[in-house]
Amino acid sequence: MSTTPTIYEWMGGAEAMNRLTDAFYTHALQDDILAPVFAGMGSEHPQHVAVWLSEVFGGPSDYTAHHGGHQHMATKHLGRAITEKQRRRWVDLLMDTADEVGLPTDPEFRGVFAYYIEWGTRMALIYSGPNPPPVDAAKIPVWSWGQTPPWIPPTPQT
Repeated sequence: MSTTPTIYEWMGGAEAMNRLTDAFYTHALQDDILAPVFAGMGSEHPQHVAVWLSEVFGGPSDYTAHHGGHQHMATKHLGRAITEKQRRRWVDLLMDTADEVGLPTDPEFRGVFAYYIEWGTRMALIYSGPNPPPVDAAKIPVWSWGQTPPWIPPTPQT
């Protein structure tokens, strides 16, 4: 059994994810570039995104179990015509919010976190565009440490 924590565990689990999405969407609704994207957003939206990101980063599979999985998430972006400027602002604001709420700053975590956020927002851009790929029932992608697992000091020998 591996002693390497999942990214979800490393970042602080559900509590950290909820802090991130609550703060992020508070900022997004006040942002000139992002506010139009989220106009009319339901109060449950930040929690749904927290559940999605939790599953992506190795947490519970609750988005799949209770919210329709990848297919549901992809359909939420269809026809939204997200612009590159909005996508980029979403990334920048989320990274700033990660700092604000105290997510880990080690390069291994931030590298993996940024990798998914960049990939995921580019997929949202594609799905929101004029010729989206077919929305299928693909599994939610789960990000792991890849090339750079977290550095965990060795346990002293007793």
